[in-house]
Amino acid sequence: MRKLALPAIAAGTCTLILAASSLAAPQKTSWTAALSSGQEVPKQVVKNTAAHGLFKGTVSGGKLKWRLTFAKLTGSATAAHIHTGAKGKSGNVLIPLCAPCHSGVSGTATLSASALNDFKKHLLYVNVHTAKNPAGEIRGQLARG
Repeated sequence: MRKLALPAIAAGTCTLILAASSLAAPQKTSWTAALSSGQEVPKQVVKNTAAHGLFKGTVSGGKLKWRLTFAKLTGSATAAHIHTGAKGKSGNVLIPLCAPCHSGVSGTATLSASALNDFKKHLLYVNVHTAKNPAGEIRGQLARG
């Protein structure tokens, strides 16, 4: 009976080790935001309906790797940021992306525990600013996808 118990204990131990290591591995999540002038707050400020953009990012192990593209702005992009704020609400800059910016810009950022929590709660948006629209010309709420 004792010989049968040892393999069972060993198998159980291996299962626990594998489960623990998979929980400890950093999860990789993808985030996107389709940017438009219609999502700016307040809406009536920006009248450039042709402007648009796309933000794609991957969060893994407390790091964000991202790429931002945009077109048809009223002028050069003076800056782009990730802001805190629910859909339809304005918020503070959390992560600076670029300043000045060009379409196709990419980069990485280290995320605080608070920022990771904001990602999970969908409380972040991307905003691209121009001289004509310094508060933001195009905006998009970050969503998992």
